[in-house]
Amino acid sequence: MRSFIAIFLCLFVSLCLLMSGCGSSTNSVAPPPPPPANQYNVVGYYPSWGTNNAPVYNVKNVVTSGSAPLLTHIIYSFGSIQNNQCVSADPVADYQTLIPAALSVNGVADTAGSFAGNYHQLQELKTLYPNMQIEVSVGGGGFDTSLFSAAASPSNVQSFVASCINMYIKGNFAAGITEPGIFTGFDIDWECPASASDKTNFSALMAEFRKQLDAVKPGYQLTIAAGASSWCWQYYDVPALTPSLSFYNVMTYDFDGSWNSTTGFVAPLYQSTLDPDPANNANYAIDFYLQQGVPASKLVMGMPFYNYEWTAVPANNNGLFQPGTANQNNGGYALTKSMENTAGYTLYRDTTTQEPWLFNSATGDFWTFDDPTSLAFKTNYVVNKKLGGVMFWELSSDDANGTLLKSMTNVLK
Repeated sequence: MRSFIAIFLCLFVSLCLLMSGCGSSTNSVAPPPPPPANQYNVVGYYPSWGTNNAPVYNVKNVVTSGSAPLLTHIIYSFGSIQNNQCVSADPVADYQTLIPAALSVNGVADTAGSFAGNYHQLQELKTLYPNMQIEVSVGGGGFDTSLFSAAASPSNVQSFVASCINMYIKGNFAAGITEPGIFTGFDIDWECPASASDKTNFSALMAEFRKQLDAVKPGYQLTIAAGASSWCWQYYDVPALTPSLSFYNVMTYDFDGSWNSTTGFVAPLYQSTLDPDPANNANYAIDFYLQQGVPASKLVMGMPFYNYEWTAVPANNNGLFQPGTANQNNGGYALTKSMENTAGYTLYRDTTTQEPWLFNSATGDFWTFDDPTSLAFKTNYVVNKKLGGVMFWELSSDDANGTLLKSMTNVLK
């Protein structure tokens, strides 16, 4: 019996030594294992002009809304191009505006001569959420595409990419301002390449970004704001783009909007039974990329947090797919919710797409938007198709409680 006990004790002590000690006051308890990595990318664009909007939207609002811990990526919009080099689109907003204590992430006011503006606030956000990826988006929907054509040309592409990395990855924002470690990659928003040479140069541009980013350190993010219709795809070489990219942010929205003289849905998942265009939906766009060989995990599906309005719309089919006068102004979800509670408006929902719309039959006023129901429906599609996650435009268009973002991340849990 004593021999058995001795053997048992010997085995126990040996096991303890392998596990860094037992019962010793000099050994601390082993820390718990890290949580599993988020299976999905949750990507939100942050508009540089948020501090100038009404209501104002600061980086601090990403925290107070409860959005920050739900995001894997913030994409700051926008960076610009000048003389075939990366430059700030708005130096005042980016790193000069003094943010008061009440509006700052850490509760400390910027002071004259200090690093300030949105970049500093993103730096403070990164301190709170060190695993968050913060990319800068270069370009944009209204950006002069000829600037991309020139910068991506064979004679300029290497120096252009080097300038972007020097500015955003190495943090050399301006003379006397060097703050590395804020940005962890790039989202290239070229809407859209428009020639055969653009097509070739776009692929080469992404390859050059990947090469130079990896030379600094592997792991930096590289994404594109990817088109969701054939007018953009015609000058994409998707098989050539894919190896360079962390993932595609597919802009599966703006299928109908203020440029149309007929009402419709801003971002339907499927073709509505009343829509004559089979390509006018997110599923069609996602299928295109899958057919081009893009892994599902590299497709992040875009969602709109804004709305579009038409007026003078006849009451046929409660205004849906009817002629009307498009209103160039659009707002965020807070405005949409206020319209839902305005007398005369009725909320309808398409049974195929789950897209909502608001219509006032007395005034002929029609609104298209996404809400928690339609976003949850589309996020379930992301899960079922094993896509890489969700993206949305943009953070300031959600309400103060991050309702739209939470309607998606609740599905991704």
